[in-house]
Formats: sequence, structure tokens, C-alpha cells
Amino acid sequence: MFSSKKPDPFFNALYDIAVNCNKAAHYAEEFKITSIADLKELSVTLKKYETDGDTLIHNLIQMLNKSFMTPIEREDILELAVRMDDILDGIEGCIAHFEMFSLTEVDDYMRDFLKYIVLSSDEIMKAMTHLTNKKLVNMREHAILIKDYERKCDEVLRTSIKQLFLHEQDPIRIIQFKDIYEQLEEVADYCQNVANSMDTIIMRNA
Repeated sequence: MFSSKKPDPFFNALYDIAVNCNKAAHYAEEFKITSIADLKELSVTLKKYETDGDTLIHNLIQMLNKSFMTPIEREDILELAVRMDDILDGIEGCIAHFEMFSLTEVDDYMRDFLKYIVLSSDEIMKAMTHLTNKKLVNMREHAILIKDYERKCDEVLRTSIKQLFLHEQDPIRIIQFKDIYEQLEEVADYCQNVANSMDTIIMRNA
């Protein structure tokens, strides 16, 4: 269906969006928070990733507006791009809440969420590599794994909130931790949305 000799600029643009999102996810997971100053540094860096992501989306939209032909439906290209960008926005927003709360404590539940989000972003990267190589069917295995990671995050959310209400006495900390847990689970949902978009593209084009 596609010419295998020439790289497609739209698929390359989607790959670049995935790379930026993946770098941000890894940075958030690997960064060690030990002080309020660390929170500021983390927040500023993720804001830059988020701004770079907005620029990539803007450039893709300009390409779509100028192009008469696209390798797949232009709506599918834009939806996949925006859903990947949602992940980045979600990560940046969650870290902004860490800074807003001056929360330097990262517990095991938060680490579990971040682990699965990073694993999902890794699978998205692999899927976008298949897309740039115009091997759409190969994206399916990565979509399946992303959905499995999202289910694991659902389990983490249920356990984390249950344990929070069982053991935490400070109402302020309950509000803060519950907010962070729910935001991280929402980022996992955004990852699943990307997998769903990939499934749609496979169904329509493979």
C-alpha cells in the first residue's frame, strides 16, 4: 500500500512526537527528588518537554494543512499525535502538582505508576518505529502491551487509595496523595488512548 523507498514526513513527525514524550517520561521516572529545589528543576525541565511537544504538534498541523495527500487518513494522523501529546501534558501537569504541594515524597505506588507509564511510552516508541517503516500490523503487539500496563495501573490506583484511607490520618496528605495517584492513573489512560488510535489505524489501513 505504501512506497517503501521514500520516508514519509507524516510518519516521521509522529515518531518525533513519540521520542519527545518518551524522553520526558524517562526523565520524570529517573529524576531523584530530595528537596524543593529539585521539584523546581524537574518542573522546569518537563515544561520544556511539553513546550517542545506543542511545537511538534503545531508543525504537524501545518504539514496537514498544506498537504493534499497523506499516507493514512489525516484525522487519524492528528488524533494519534494529539493523544501522544496528552501523555506529555499529563506528566507535566502531575509534576506541576508535586511542586504546587511542595511534595518531595515519592512512594512505591507512585513509582509503580511511573514504571508502567514509562513502559507504555517505550512501546509507543517501538510502534512508531514500525509506522515509519510502514509496517502497520506490527504495531498491534505494542498496543496490546500498553493496554495491559493500563490495567496494572488500575490495580495500583485501587490499592493505593485503599491503603491511603486506611493508614493516613492527615487530611491534607490524603488530598495531596489521592490527587497524584489519580493524575498518574489518568496518564496511563492517555497511553491506552494511543493504543486505541493505533488499533484504528491498523484496522483501516493494514
